[in-house]
Amino acid sequence: MPDMLVKLYELPEAESPAKDKPGTGIVVRRAIGPEKLAVAEWVERHFGKGWRSECEVAFAGLPATCYVAVRGGELLGFACYDATCRGFFGPTGVAEHARGLGIGKRLLLETLKGMREAGYGYAIIGGAGPADFYAKTAGAIVIEGSVPGIYAGMLKSE
Repeated sequence: MPDMLVKLYELPEAESPAKDKPGTGIVVRRAIGPEKLAVAEWVERHFGKGWRSECEVAFAGLPATCYVAVRGGELLGFACYDATCRGFFGPTGVAEHARGLGIGKRLLLETLKGMREAGYGYAIIGGAGPADFYAKTAGAIVIEGSVPGIYAGMLKSE
């Protein structure tokens, strides 16, 4: 999967994804330090140890560079940046039972907005899985010659 590039200064302007989308009760917001263990354990359960490692890195700075989607105290999804390399968006994921509610889009846009506010002009989506989704939602374009990119030779835990 190739990396993709997003112009943060050309993000779509829409209603704030951090606000509760009417009727869903879902709030997307930046995570805070005391949530690190709960979020990291959830990420490992749903997406594996590698993504947990990246998620924990996203909690290492202040403010955290991890965003969460929550409904009634239940974690439904997450997105991070600066977890693999500076300027990289990801990892991100939504619980299977919560897919199709627009959570992934809201997490993507809120996290990219956070990157823009942190001073980035561009974001790299590393090893972008759903390329069409990123292109449609944020105007991302494929970076030619980016496979395997930063992930070449990466060690993996057992």
